[in-house]
Amino acid sequence: MSATELAAMIVAIASVATVVLLAVVLVSVANTLKEVRAAVDLLRAETAPVVAELGETVRNANTELDRVDELLGTAESISGTVDSASRLAYHAFSNPVIKALAVASGTSRAARSLRQKRER
Repeated sequence: MSATELAAMIVAIASVATVVLLAVVLVSVANTLKEVRAAVDLLRAETAPVVAELGETVRNANTELDRVDELLGTAESISGTVDSASRLAYHAFSNPVIKALAVASGTSRAARSLRQKRER
């Protein structure tokens, strides 16, 4: 066997070994891809109902937020009405109440003054 034939044989054996190694690597990658595909399918199967339920929950939350918004608007309206009613009552009753208190105070002073004069 000559040196050229020996070199050709070594190259051929190295090539076969490389092809076998590449085949093993490809089989390993294919198996990994199958496992990944199965995991993705399982993930889709489990998350699809969760996503649908989440969408329903978000719709319900939006409905409740709309109701709360309406309640807040009503509360603001009631607050404004009560505020104006209390202001109106204050203005309507404050002057007569002050005058009544002044009359009562004056009457009590006059009565005290008369009692003191009688006692003397």
